[in-house]
Amino acid sequence: MGRVSLPPRSPQPPSGGRSQRGLRRLLVIAIAVVVVLVGAGGWWAWGQRNPPEISGNPTEEFITTAAATTTTATPELAQSWPTYGYDNARTRWNPDLRHRPPFTPEWRFGARGLLEFPPAVADGLLYVGQIRGRFFAVNTENGVPAWRKDIGHCSAATPAVADGIVYASFLAEYPCPKGEFGSGGYVFAWDAKTGERRWVVELPPVESSPLVQDGTVYVGAWDKKVYALDAATGAIKWTTETDAQIVSSASWIDAASAGGSPAIVIGTNGGSLYALDAATGAIRWKAQSNERLGSGREYFYATPTVAYGRVFIGNTDGWMYAYGAQTGKLIWAKQAGTYVYTGAVAAGQVIYIGTYDGNIIAFDAATGNRLWTTEAPGAVHGAPVLMNGLLYFSTCSRCGQNGVRGAKLGPDGIYAIDIETHRIVWSDREGKYSPLVADEKRVYLIGAGSIRGVTPR
Repeated sequence: MGRVSLPPRSPQPPSGGRSQRGLRRLLVIAIAVVVVLVGAGGWWAWGQRNPPEISGNPTEEFITTAAATTTTATPELAQSWPTYGYDNARTRWNPDLRHRPPFTPEWRFGARGLLEFPPAVADGLLYVGQIRGRFFAVNTENGVPAWRKDIGHCSAATPAVADGIVYASFLAEYPCPKGEFGSGGYVFAWDAKTGERRWVVELPPVESSPLVQDGTVYVGAWDKKVYALDAATGAIKWTTETDAQIVSSASWIDAASAGGSPAIVIGTNGGSLYALDAATGAIRWKAQSNERLGSGREYFYATPTVAYGRVFIGNTDGWMYAYGAQTGKLIWAKQAGTYVYTGAVAAGQVIYIGTYDGNIIAFDAATGNRLWTTEAPGAVHGAPVLMNGLLYFSTCSRCGQNGVRGAKLGPDGIYAIDIETHRIVWSDREGKYSPLVADEKRVYLIGAGSIRGVTPR
């Protein structure tokens, strides 16, 4: 039998070749996994830094009746401006005032110090505190002080007038260092006509404009607490601790909007919004602003506006939020600009705010849809005011210039936008933090350190 020839052997890979090929395959897979994870992480991070906008349901916790859009209406409110934001819901709109420019100057009052917040007006007197701790009651007929107080502690709040008493908040002693959280603040109660002291309560620094309702004065303080004081005696009725320092002011939620019994609502520097039982201080609900990757939540400097069964408030993160007044549920959230420091105007089912990047924006109160935007000449810091179809706002020349996001550089001034045409129709070169307040006779234009009484021509 002949020799059988076997087929040639297949060549064998070099020693270790199979394992190297497997390693390469594993490496490719690992790289692909890493790319997917990085992409997913980047997408998640982008989403955390840029959360999606939320549009509102027009029927969810939305009350359209006129009675539900105004709170604590009393006869004297029709002809005065007795608290920050006009009424205790802080709507910043008195429908009974019909003044329009052009205005004729009547008098000028120099406060000899910075006016960061607007005055209150009631019964022929204008009440205002300035940054160096001087407090004035000014005659609205001639601009002459009827009485004054030298407290020596900074004032960055609007006083409130109720039942013949004016209530005023103060921070620490001038120059009110920001790091002193423990003591040095006050709430004073004076006879509105004479200036006679009724009581004084020493608290941690108080930046809140007082909310006075049903015999109680509500303020927030730098020690994270909300205080309810007896309006007649100053005695502390209750305190409630929140999650962070408070520089915002409280607003009133009436019984209908609150779901049975009234509440107050106030924001904190922790990006939280608290609704507290007005009688006990018990927490009804707590809501929060967006949380950003790497920066957490930014703070609520603005005072909330309560209208239509909802709470509207801007955050320094540049977003505008609407929460249900009864539940605290986030109804809608819209990115408005780089920073939002202004309180909101609520009127005609529209919400108006200003931004640091220089815009005035009108939102649909029900859905949050942006109705229109008008460019402002500069950064808008103080809350706008609506009067007889014109939306007044002021611009601050240097506000936000040291921020990490953009702020529009422009002049100090006061401007008015026609809410029908969305155009600026009037301006005044003096202004900064707040535009104006008014009563049945006059408009009071607010500058950086002065107030002017003017009348329509």
